[in-house]
Amino acid sequence: MVGWPQDVPGQKCIMKHITSEERHTIAYLFHQGKSRAQIAGELDRPRSTISREIKRNCDQRNGHYRHDLAQHKARQRAVNKPKRNALSEETKAYIRAKLELKYSPEQIVGEAKRHSIPCPSHETIYRHIWADKKAKGSLYQHLRNRGKRYRKRGAAKDRRGQIANKTPMSQRPSIVEKRQRLGDLEIDLMIGKDHQGALLTINDRVSGLVIIRRLISKNADGVTSATIESLMPFRDQIHTITSDNGKEFAGHQSIAAALKIDFYFAKPYHSWERGSNENLNGLIRQYVPKTSNILELQDSYIQHIESALNTRPRKRHGYHSPQEIHHLKLNQNNKQSVALAS
Repeated sequence: MVGWPQDVPGQKCIMKHITSEERHTIAYLFHQGKSRAQIAGELDRPRSTISREIKRNCDQRNGHYRHDLAQHKARQRAVNKPKRNALSEETKAYIRAKLELKYSPEQIVGEAKRHSIPCPSHETIYRHIWADKKAKGSLYQHLRNRGKRYRKRGAAKDRRGQIANKTPMSQRPSIVEKRQRLGDLEIDLMIGKDHQGALLTINDRVSGLVIIRRLISKNADGVTSATIESLMPFRDQIHTITSDNGKEFAGHQSIAAALKIDFYFAKPYHSWERGSNENLNGLIRQYVPKTSNILELQDSYIQHIESALNTRPRKRHGYHSPQEIHHLKLNQNNKQSVALAS
């Protein structure tokens, strides 16, 4: 008889749990009248393991051991086994600190891996958040959607009027879609509570770098002036801007002329064509809920939001921040320019 692996010095047992095939063998030998020691020898298992298996998974009414019953009991025991809590108090404190910075669970895990900080999976963090919410905690309030689901947008007709001389996104250069260069921007307006005030949101499609400006009025003249003023310092880096069909962008020709760029419009109700900007607006809502009065917000707070988003790690960048990616791309462009000049 081959000895049990644990009896051999320096050798460890590889198989811990009884398998379904072993339960078939145990059931057959048990009904053949074999002793527990004999069954253990056939399976190369300790006698105590076989005894425990038969005692736990046999039919308690008559003591018979059947494969199907034993397998069912083992599965149920595994399902009902309490799950180990992977969150120490130190880890919980780390998660709370990052959530308060408006990091998503995936961003928390991604940055922790970058810095070799022990951290559970994002699913575990979500379970911790929901458990905290059930216990009347506030962690969920730092999530982007605060646990709510978005209502699907209806297909009603757009009553906001038409903008003259629009260039459709279908005419936009294909390089924009490839996200290979800096300076292809998306732009939108976030309206405040009771339609009072607005936030102008602009993002670069490649780096994700954002610009946010508070507007007293959402009329086209105000949006046009704010857009030109915000982007003029970066005019040499900009190629295109894409917006939705809101009338606030009726001054698109003035923007294009001032910045010497091309201005494009997505199709109505095709928000996914400006997916980066839609995502940005969702991130901003963590700081400025729809119930916020934008007119009461301080410009310093708007700058704080802009800075926080530009330095927050992003999953699509390998948990590097938009600011880091933007600087990296600029350096690459500068090196290429020097190489061409020489």
